[in-house]
Amino acid sequence: MKSGAETLTIENNERIPPRARLLAVAAELFYRHGIRAIGVEAIAEAAGTNKMTLYRHFPSKDELVAECLREFARQGVERWAKYEKAHPGDALAQIRAWLTDVAAILSDGNHRGCALANAAIELPDRAHPARRVVEQFKLGQRTHLAHLCRSAGLKDPEMLADELYLLLEGARVTAQSIGTGGLSERLIRMGEATIAAHEKQ
Repeated sequence: MKSGAETLTIENNERIPPRARLLAVAAELFYRHGIRAIGVEAIAEAAGTNKMTLYRHFPSKDELVAECLREFARQGVERWAKYEKAHPGDALAQIRAWLTDVAAILSDGNHRGCALANAAIELPDRAHPARRVVEQFKLGQRTHLAHLCRSAGLKDPEMLADELYLLLEGARVTAQSIGTGGLSERLIRMGEATIAAHEKQ
């Protein structure tokens, strides 16, 4: 997880301010081990600080979780900006860049699925502040995808956005349940077939 211009590993790095260090360490621990499995003591220790400092920056563990997810969401939004910069004015190319990027992420042996989807499973209470982050991000991603489908002149763009988004979500679950062997290639092939079915003749 990125904090500012630097990427923090789980090892302590005193050059990074305490808040950024706590946020990066918490995000990594939550992603690798699960939100409920990690307490504030473990986060403070891994960040080279203490609980008092943690609570000075984050009033509760729930707020820390929500802030971690906001950072993951921000990175997701930045990826769309990257695709737009690489393919200005070409919505279809941006969709394909997204598919390729997701496929590459799935092939990473360290990938443990979507951090926001994982959090939604762990946190069933819809009043939890992190759940609002998850829902807003997921809805925003699907809305942006639908916008690109419309801009690309594809038939039934709302349905296509749903199909592509559900394909992605299913691929992430598949990666966790039965492995990633050949999954990236299948995702791209299925994504392209889905797009082709919506092309205007």
